[in-house]
Amino acid sequence: MDRIASSRTPRVPFSVEFYPPRDEAAEARLWRAASVFSELGAAFVSVTYGAGGSTRDRTVKVVERVVRETDLVPIAHLTAVGHSVAELREMIQMYVDVGVTNILALRGDPPGDPLGDWTPHPEGLHYAEELVRLIHEVGDLHVGVASFPEGHYRARDLDHDTEILLNKLRAGAEYSITQMFWDVEHYLRLRDRLESADPEQAVKPVIPGLMPVTSLRQVRRMVELSGCALPDGLSGRLRTAAGDGPDEDRAAVREVGIEFATELCERLIAEGVPCLHFNTLNFSRATHEVLANLSMVPSPDVVASGV
Repeated sequence: MDRIASSRTPRVPFSVEFYPPRDEAAEARLWRAASVFSELGAAFVSVTYGAGGSTRDRTVKVVERVVRETDLVPIAHLTAVGHSVAELREMIQMYVDVGVTNILALRGDPPGDPLGDWTPHPEGLHYAEELVRLIHEVGDLHVGVASFPEGHYRARDLDHDTEILLNKLRAGAEYSITQMFWDVEHYLRLRDRLESADPEQAVKPVIPGLMPVTSLRQVRRMVELSGCALPDGLSGRLRTAAGDGPDEDRAAVREVGIEFATELCERLIAEGVPCLHFNTLNFSRATHEVLANLSMVPSPDVVASGV
């Protein structure tokens, strides 16, 4: 993957994930965050792709602007769900035409209900590993895939999940980015399973997907949709911070979330992760604070003041 080993940060590289904005206010927020992360030296920015191609045009627009107007390296998400092979080829070529060199190949969740039954397009693909091969057929591109420290909820068990990941890597994926997690042990056990099953593929980077918790209600919804779990210790700290009132104490929850994310990253750095990948929800401040706590970047207040 381009630039993963040449970040301007003094320690482990970091990267961020953006969502295509839905309105003008969200778009302005995204580009403010992009400016911050460019200044801080992010190794890359991934841009998500809605289920069934629901954000196709907006995703391409964001990726093209990242290429044209910033020095950030974009990784464009692409999902197989809801697309024929011909449509996928068209989408891959569209990315190539706007200057993309990195794609994250995903099977994708069903539109409407991410936990619903997955039905392949009659002229499409069944598995992400097929999408990896298709991308390589269309262009000379760097390809990554998703990995699941706690196992994908559709996998029979962790061994089955590991074999699916290995199939994607054997198909030509160069790295994986994990689903969000909050327990380092899940990430470490994933690496162990890969090493045990296929040492040759296990050398490929497994990039941890992270998100500082800033809202208890929001993170509960993400846990529900993804199947990942909040450790009891973190869940308890967040509930205490949220309080018993009708509205959670967002400031207290945020403080706990930033502190926990910093602790998580410190452990991951000690374990030799190749990069720290933050789901930002198109905001910069929380991720910036965690990076500053790790002494990887100046604090947000210093940057804002121009010092």
